[in-house]
Amino acid sequence: MSDTVSEAVDALNARMTGDKLDGTAKFVIAGEGSLIIDAAGARAASGAADVTLSADAATFRAIVEGDMDPASAFMTGKLAVEGDMSVAMQLGRVLGG
Repeated sequence: MSDTVSEAVDALNARMTGDKLDGTAKFVIAGEGSLIIDAAGARAASGAADVTLSADAATFRAIVEGDMDPASAFMTGKLAVEGDMSVAMQLGRVLGG
């Protein structure tokens, strides 16, 4: 597991509110690896998910740190989303955004 993925797991778990994600989301970070977020929290993992979000490491880091709005990243092509958009939309609420 890369340092980027490990740090992201810690940061995402710290940001998670009392709300639970109704589904499974996977973040794929180019050149770094992937992580899964579900009702249990965030963890370094790969596998099937309801929605997959892909970005380069700089974009992903900016989103996790709150410096970039995920919707803006998506609209400008910096964040790709494949799968169930309703699960993707829940991430903002679950992560306290």
